[in-house]
Amino acid sequence: MDLFGFLGLFGGVALFLYGMSLLGGSLAGVSRDWLPGLLNRLAGSPLRGTLLGAAVTAAIQSSSAATVIVVGLVDARVMSLRQAIGVILGANLGTTVTAHLLCLGGGPGLFRFLSPQVLAPAAAVLGILLFLLANGDRLRETGQLFLGFGILFTGMLQMEAAVAPLRSNPAFPRLFQTMSDPLLGLLAGAGVTAVIQSSSASVGILQALSSTGAVTWGAAMPIILGQNVGTCVTPLLAGVGASVNAKRAALAHLLLNLAGSGVFLAGLYLLRGLGAPAFWGEAVGKEGVAWFHTAFNLAVVGMFLPLTGTLERVLMKVGQRPERGALAPRAPR
Repeated sequence: MDLFGFLGLFGGVALFLYGMSLLGGSLAGVSRDWLPGLLNRLAGSPLRGTLLGAAVTAAIQSSSAATVIVVGLVDARVMSLRQAIGVILGANLGTTVTAHLLCLGGGPGLFRFLSPQVLAPAAAVLGILLFLLANGDRLRETGQLFLGFGILFTGMLQMEAAVAPLRSNPAFPRLFQTMSDPLLGLLAGAGVTAVIQSSSASVGILQALSSTGAVTWGAAMPIILGQNVGTCVTPLLAGVGASVNAKRAALAHLLLNLAGSGVFLAGLYLLRGLGAPAFWGEAVGKEGVAWFHTAFNLAVVGMFLPLTGTLERVLMKVGQRPERGALAPRAPR
């Protein structure tokens, strides 16, 4: 890839990230009056909280934003820690919708109109018209929402076009062969996601790279695990300076993603030890990345939803001060 190719790639990444930011910001603006109250009222049980978290995150396209809102609600003492754990589990699941949106347009007939090549200009034109003709903040934010979609899809197309020449570069597949080591792939995915602070954007970049045919299942799976760990940075930052309970909510997000990724990482090492399955070295497409991302987060929900009470009890011990007047244990002589 020459200098112009790198400029095209980073330009596509910049457009994609800006589209995600514009989309998330406008959705947060449209929903700021009713979203916090809705989260608090409907997250009565862990299961209801999980379903609500998934729905809200699918709507606002950002698990980080949803989790930051939850941390704020816990800090304001309008949501319990147990409710927050359920919503956080659902937020991780809801963020997988973005990856599926980027796979639109693969079907025949009218489904072709759902392709990014059609959606990008259509959403951008609609967004600009709404923004220019708006006579209020709500309609202006709706225009920004559609414009964000258009820029996001444009960035995705730009990235795919920029990395297309890498198909014929023999060094590029070798790079992803090194990522077939699960721990190395997990660290790479976590690092990139921590820097750009968006697992959806990080997964989108991986989908663009997968269009070259050089990304294998063995490389993509640990990277996706790492992307779920890297997205914990934003809620942890939101917990700085907040109440102890809000810090516990941010820590719950980290522990859930670390534990889920750890279980899957052990499974990947077990698969390699027993002999890599046939699909391990096969190329993964955009759809494969999206479905593994969904399957992983769905499995994490299944593993930890029954344990929300246990996790709450463990977290309540974090930052707990000893009772006043209690005697410290005497050191042995």
